[in-house]
Amino acid sequence: MSFYDQLKFDANGLIPAIIQEQKTGRVLMFAWMNRASLEMTVATGKTHFWSRSRRKFWMKGEESGHTQTVNDIAFDCDGDVLLIQVEQSGAACHEGYKSCFFRSVENGGFKITEAQLQKPEEIYKKK
Repeated sequence: MSFYDQLKFDANGLIPAIIQEQKTGRVLMFAWMNRASLEMTVATGKTHFWSRSRRKFWMKGEESGHTQTVNDIAFDCDGDVLLIQVEQSGAACHEGYKSCFFRSVENGGFKITEAQLQKPEEIYKKK
């Protein structure tokens, strides 16, 4: 039996994927995968996702060069969430932070909890 048969994709054919830096345990990002993007991730060893807002398939780092090399893919007991452990090259966040979770709630507001590695305009230079 294939592991794909153990997964529960939602009505739109998507499954949530938590991306974690294997070396540190830091959660880097959250994204959606469909079966095709998961199959491409397994085949290439690089993370691929489905963008709900852009309605397109994409590989992490295809524009920024900040790729994720997959070390492990796990799924939860219900088969409805993926945990993908990676080696991150550069910033995982499109805003130039190591993690997309760079803000923490504090006293009704928030604080920035890590240094910005690069400005977005440096990462996504106009072509």
